[in-house]
Amino acid sequence: MIEWCRRAGYEPADFDRLRPIHVAGTKGKGSTSAFVSSILAQYLPSPSQSNPLFRKIGLYTSPHLRFVRERIKINNEPLSESQFAKYFFETWDRLEESARARGEPTDKTAKPSYFRFLTLMAFHTYIREEVDTVIVECGIGGEHDSTNIIIHPSVTGITSLGIDHVQLLGNTLEEIAWHKAGIMKEGVLAYTVPQAAAAQAVLEKRAVEKSVQLITVPEIPFLANIKLGLEAPFQRSNASLAIALAAAHLRRAPSIPPTNLPQEFIRGLEQVRWPGRCETRREKGITWYIDSGHTLESIRLAASWFASHISPPPQLQPQSQSSPAPPIPKQRKSPKRILLFNQQTRDAPALARALHSTLSSALNDEKPFTHAVFCTNLTSRTNGYRPDLVSINTDKKKVEALEVQRGLANAWRELDGEEGGAEVVVKGSIEEAVGWVRAIADQEGEDSGREKDGDDEGEIEVKCLVTGSVHLVGGFLEVLEGGGDG
Repeated sequence: MIEWCRRAGYEPADFDRLRPIHVAGTKGKGSTSAFVSSILAQYLPSPSQSNPLFRKIGLYTSPHLRFVRERIKINNEPLSESQFAKYFFETWDRLEESARARGEPTDKTAKPSYFRFLTLMAFHTYIREEVDTVIVECGIGGEHDSTNIIIHPSVTGITSLGIDHVQLLGNTLEEIAWHKAGIMKEGVLAYTVPQAAAAQAVLEKRAVEKSVQLITVPEIPFLANIKLGLEAPFQRSNASLAIALAAAHLRRAPSIPPTNLPQEFIRGLEQVRWPGRCETRREKGITWYIDSGHTLESIRLAASWFASHISPPPQLQPQSQSSPAPPIPKQRKSPKRILLFNQQTRDAPALARALHSTLSSALNDEKPFTHAVFCTNLTSRTNGYRPDLVSINTDKKKVEALEVQRGLANAWRELDGEEGGAEVVVKGSIEEAVGWVRAIADQEGEDSGREKDGDDEGEIEVKCLVTGSVHLVGGFLEVLEGGGDG
């Protein structure tokens, strides 16, 4: 990656002027980065900020949900199409000019891989835009990640660690922790959240080796009094880490108190937006619960978050023998609970089992969904994939044959058991899956309307959890918002 930087006209030390905040981890690194960016954005010029510290704040994350431009943000807004095209071709042309100067071909061998190119382009964009500071989320790992060309970060953070990307990072928590700790830099403060003992031991050992002060940040109790922009309870850990990172970064700037939580921090935590992560959207008859969890642990967290929105059935209070029996309440239909799921490249059945187990336990219901639909990540049968949402890691024949989806459907039927299980279907596209859910909601609306005529209460709302894949969630949001030119 250092060589690619040089071919684009940069030395890694050139990026020190961006005062980068570097974030790695398995779970929550994107959310933590978004929290930090939202906090720092409160110090941009605005009517409520009489003493701004920044003009421009960069945020580089991956992957994207709908548009590749989402990866490179300035002041929490994606690059415009014209900006993206400008800096894309500036980076492209620099690499080709370097190849010509070396007498090398200017074909694809003159450019790095997809993620490396976007990382290089992001740093180039932030330099050209004269960004004051940038939050950089690692792609995979840390030690050998493309973003780890940063020499002197302002501060580094490591979010919760778990098992993922085992082909690249190793099969054990210790191996993965070793890679994540690679973003630590000598003399630069590093923060992490409470980890499993095995992971914590590795982080502490590497911190000593790198002459780094490593501080573990517990969940801040005060956050229970703040309505976080990312609402799930587990986000408090990410928010706590973000507070520590932002505070460490800002103490280098003038006029920032080293103690207490400024109003800017509180506003930033409340105003953060991170589409596709613990996101709730509503339309007539349906509440969509959207989370792009795609690892075992993140799927469990998504399931717990969804379960927290399911109201338990009312419990009748025991009556004494002397008191009159209360009137028997009229039973209302329970709302339909629907799963919309896909995971095309990882161990999809294992994720489905984790989801089923977590929800069964949380809801005290062995059959946590009334309906389940398993679809591909194809946005639309008619229009195919949106270009920004094509994945090169999927087997086209398997997708067309719905091989993974049929396997998931069979696995779910086995988990539910033979009697009284969910109605399970397979669909070839996200658009068809959404249409199927909407048809169920329409039928529920008609039924509840008839019940309402019979003096029953209100409309029954369908609750649908959409999870399993970033690509699924990106395509789902595309369908929900009716497409667009990006």
